[in-house]
Amino acid sequence: MTRRLLSLLALTVLALAPGAAAAAADLSQRVLRVGGDRDYPPYEFLDADGKPAGYNVDLTRAIAEVMGLRVEFELGAWSAARQSLREGRIDLLQGMSWSEARAREFDLSPPHTVISHAIFARRDGRAALSLEELRGRSVAVHRDGIMDETLTGMGLGQELRRTDTPADALRLVAAGKADFAVVAELPGIWLTRALKLDNVVPVAHDVASQRYGYAARHGDAELMARVVEGLAIVKKTGRYDAIRQKWLGVLEQGRPSWAEYARYGAVLLLPVVVVLGGTVVWTRSLQHEVAQRTALLAREVAERQQAVEQLRLNQAQLVQADKMAALGVLVSGVAHEINNPNGYLLLNLPVLKDVVLDAVEPLEERYRAEGDFRVGGLRWSRLREELPEMLGEMIEGSRRIKRIVEDLKDFARQEDAPRLAPLELNGVVAAALRLVGNSIKGATRHFEVSYADGLPRVRGNAQRLEQVVVNLVLNACQSLPDPGRAVRVSTRHDPRERAVLLVVEDEGVGIPPEHLSRLTDPFFTTKRESGGTGLGLSVSSGIVTEHGGTLRFSSREGAGTTAVVSLPVAAEEGAA
Repeated sequence: MTRRLLSLLALTVLALAPGAAAAAADLSQRVLRVGGDRDYPPYEFLDADGKPAGYNVDLTRAIAEVMGLRVEFELGAWSAARQSLREGRIDLLQGMSWSEARAREFDLSPPHTVISHAIFARRDGRAALSLEELRGRSVAVHRDGIMDETLTGMGLGQELRRTDTPADALRLVAAGKADFAVVAELPGIWLTRALKLDNVVPVAHDVASQRYGYAARHGDAELMARVVEGLAIVKKTGRYDAIRQKWLGVLEQGRPSWAEYARYGAVLLLPVVVVLGGTVVWTRSLQHEVAQRTALLAREVAERQQAVEQLRLNQAQLVQADKMAALGVLVSGVAHEINNPNGYLLLNLPVLKDVVLDAVEPLEERYRAEGDFRVGGLRWSRLREELPEMLGEMIEGSRRIKRIVEDLKDFARQEDAPRLAPLELNGVVAAALRLVGNSIKGATRHFEVSYADGLPRVRGNAQRLEQVVVNLVLNACQSLPDPGRAVRVSTRHDPRERAVLLVVEDEGVGIPPEHLSRLTDPFFTTKRESGGTGLGLSVSSGIVTEHGGTLRFSSREGAGTTAVVSLPVAAEEGAA
């Protein structure tokens, strides 16, 4: 009850915010396009007449009615529906399972139900009691569904047979073309009955439970607020329970009732046995109710634990962000303090060099007249050759200090809404490499950098892209077991993909296959004992995604790792 009151309070505050009334009116005046899966019964599907039906459809209609919204359903292949939301061709997906990756891509509502997944197999086939036992077996899954993502993240991508619908996955099992299918349990039971796949049964129940709710594009806060408010009202009025019972409760029926067993017993057995049968019925009923309530409580506990863990991660991210902000201020202050004395050096060293060069001729005359002599403790015969070179190195060193300080100030500068503009990737890479020059020298004797000529420009923010390059190069250096291993950085153009690529390769220890899919997860690190925070690659992935690009990794244990950043060519470059 407290959680519902807080949700309604938050929605009320949002409704009173400036511009909320105008946005609400805009939503009420247009038809909202709601997408979903055409073959995911009983949640959403096209019925025999080709019309949208199911639990999700009825729930969306109820929400639209109480909120004064007009909706139009577009049910199709799940993968295509998800892409349509991503590209703005639809406004809302009425059913999406929660995951961290999806939460980064879309705005997700609180769940309106929890979906349990099961492993299905042939009656005469081999059983599997958990997802781990699927390794090495042929597994059919719904393409781009939550179990496709889950099993791929577990490193089972090679064993997967991806299908357009859950029904196709179950058909593969029935035909002996796959050992198992992992689908949501209620759709799986519904489809095996509807398609008369009598040789396919669930062999492991509740192998994964997922929160299931609405999804909208990032930033569509008003639409999501209206949906969440409507869902709360529908639940409060009791319509939610009626819709749920209509679609999800029906699959729990169909078994003979204990009353029927008692009736048969009355005909065949003594009255005492009838009494015993009634007692058994009562006991079973109590057990069933206890089991249901226990399962419900367990799911609520799991949801709360997930919420607490997410809160902990968010708090840790805020602490780390505060540290980075403080570090930026510190870097700016130190840079200012270094620039002042370095400015004196840059101003005075050229004058000193001219003075020394003017004094060379008189000293040479003395050398020819008197022979070798000492100047500043060193013999003139040696000093006259090294002095100009020493002064030149001092001037160049001061200039290098100035470049590094300027790069540090740019790197530490914070921008709440970074501006994107056409830029040269080669220049960004060069600036980042100057920042980590000492780390590179300390890690390897074999560093190579290759800049492609004539690269088209990309649209981006130089400061944030420098952060990506720094993170990737430092990770590569830290992976080397000794300075004899190499690190290579290169840029290139991929005209077919209309993209500019940055490739960072190392000959380090490599990454285990089970860790490869988690590299960009927040706070995941294999270097915790050496001070790693697990935020570098996560932040880098977010920056690349923000620029419309991709960050991919490939690795072999003991043979090194390759990171590839792909950034789209700027629109004006593509037009040229």
